[in-house]
Amino acid sequence: MTQTVNANRLFNASCLAIITTAFSFSIRAGILPQLGSEFNLSAEQLGFINSMFFFGFPISMVIGGIVYHSVGPKIIMQVAVVAHTLGILLTIYAGGYMGLLISTFFIGFGNGCTEAACNPMIADMYSSNKLNKMLGRFHMWFPGGIVLGSLISKFMTDGGFSWQTQIWVLMLPTIVYAFLFFGQPFPRPKVEGVTSLAKNFQAMLTPLYIFIFCCMALTAITEFGPNQWVNVVLSSSGADPMLVLALTFGVMTVGRLFTGPVVDMVGQTGILLFGAVLAAIGIYMFSTVTGPIAYFAAVIFGLGVCFNWPTVIGFVAQRVPLSGALGMSIIGGVGMLSTSIFQPIIGRWIDSSHAEYSAQGLTGPALELASGQATLATMLTFPIILIVAFAVLWFWAGNPKPGAVEEIKVAEQPQL
Repeated sequence: MTQTVNANRLFNASCLAIITTAFSFSIRAGILPQLGSEFNLSAEQLGFINSMFFFGFPISMVIGGIVYHSVGPKIIMQVAVVAHTLGILLTIYAGGYMGLLISTFFIGFGNGCTEAACNPMIADMYSSNKLNKMLGRFHMWFPGGIVLGSLISKFMTDGGFSWQTQIWVLMLPTIVYAFLFFGQPFPRPKVEGVTSLAKNFQAMLTPLYIFIFCCMALTAITEFGPNQWVNVVLSSSGADPMLVLALTFGVMTVGRLFTGPVVDMVGQTGILLFGAVLAAIGIYMFSTVTGPIAYFAAVIFGLGVCFNWPTVIGFVAQRVPLSGALGMSIIGGVGMLSTSIFQPIIGRWIDSSHAEYSAQGLTGPALELASGQATLATMLTFPIILIVAFAVLWFWAGNPKPGAVEEIKVAEQPQL
């Protein structure tokens, strides 16, 4: 007996799951200074804690992509609930550096399960001409959740709440998305051959997939590098770091609501190229300006990274469709793995800049400002490389609008 898939409920549950991911990102960014102070951690150690968040993510995404068509998104999301719950509880009761490393890994693992299950599930629930729109709206809730999480963290910190209390907030969306997914039937794959791992790997060995794979590594760190460290590198810029974070992701939230129409108008490759240019301008401004102008830099940077993540996922789904759930998971996974690798490196950049400017006699806010801006200037390397890469992609793969992309022939299959 077949059951009707409730696409709206599954989509809403997916959005709550990615809000959990967003809360874990922004609230952990907000409490980073408190963790450093309470446990006497260096910036490099904080970087390793951050890296566990991004390291657990790609591991579960790769595993989820491999088993997606054998165990289904339902079981993957059940694992996400367990991992999120464990990560939250272990963080709250962490006794030191090692405890924070382990708990952060579990939260990252749960976040990766969410991406591994929800991206291909959404691709299977909606037609090709609606795919960019729904992926954009799904990924809209990552920046949207970060806006909410940033404001929650700021007001709780200003109100004297402990970092443990802030982490408890993560349980709220976790409980809700677990309830919405409970007992629901899930869609089956709509592309013939996509369930074959052999065909997935064959599609992933094509030059186009390999190229976008490499681009995603830099796309992710361009977005997450400045954002995860905002409370550290902008602490003495004259602008409130958490408001900068909220504004950046507020712009991304509004922008991603219109991902479908914007991609229809500009094209996938065009979006990626122009986004890299704006991201470079935004990071450059962060590294040079102080005071209220930093909020304008946040708008520019937010527009730059707004569409890139869902557009890359949509690019793979439409241009390399036989890569399937595994292909989408690997693309998201390499983005998070890249971010994980660079977190302690960014921490070392901060420590090194701090030592350099301290040796020059700078102290207090002037020292923090100089070291933060120097680190941001180094991060500017990422979008500059992307500008070149996406220009190459433009001339190599073209910039067809979604309507011009050849529609995938799908098999009409019953729902699970």
